[in-house]
Amino acid sequence: MLFRETEIAALEALLFMAKEPLSNQKLAEILEISLENLAELIEVLKDRYASASSGFALIELENGYRLGTKPETARYIEILYKQPSQVLSNAALEVLSIIAYKQPITRGEIDFIRGVQSERALATLMEKGLIREIGRKDGPGRPILYGTTEEFLIHFGIKSLHELPELHEPKEDGVDDTEE
Repeated sequence: MLFRETEIAALEALLFMAKEPLSNQKLAEILEISLENLAELIEVLKDRYASASSGFALIELENGYRLGTKPETARYIEILYKQPSQVLSNAALEVLSIIAYKQPITRGEIDFIRGVQSERALATLMEKGLIREIGRKDGPGRPILYGTTEEFLIHFGIKSLHELPELHEPKEDGVDDTEE
């Protein structure tokens, strides 16, 4: 029996997104097809992934199926996971937010706003490609000016800096009335 490509695509998507193996019963229930039709779909995917041009494999486990990668691709996957983590410390996030809202800005200005030194956080953000040097400020020592990068936008899922949430400055008496 021939299946529509949408059914095959749906099965593939389910196997890709599932955090744990999916049983035949669960797959058939979600796809609203019989177990016999599911078996045929599974065979289509097995054939598709048997090709040398595919990096995926359909893995059959005791409790169901899942989508995995072929052993031949292992070295590339290892390279991906050896990349430095994109998790940022609170200090790095604080520095990054200051740069995002106040750019172009110098390290001295960042340190003044935070009340502590920011050299380590700046180095981390530079290493991760979230900020960059965008020039030098006119003045004594010509300090480096920092700004965000395109990687910053990608990391936070925004198209431009204009999509950043609006800042609400606390009033001079120290009371923030933004929750009215």
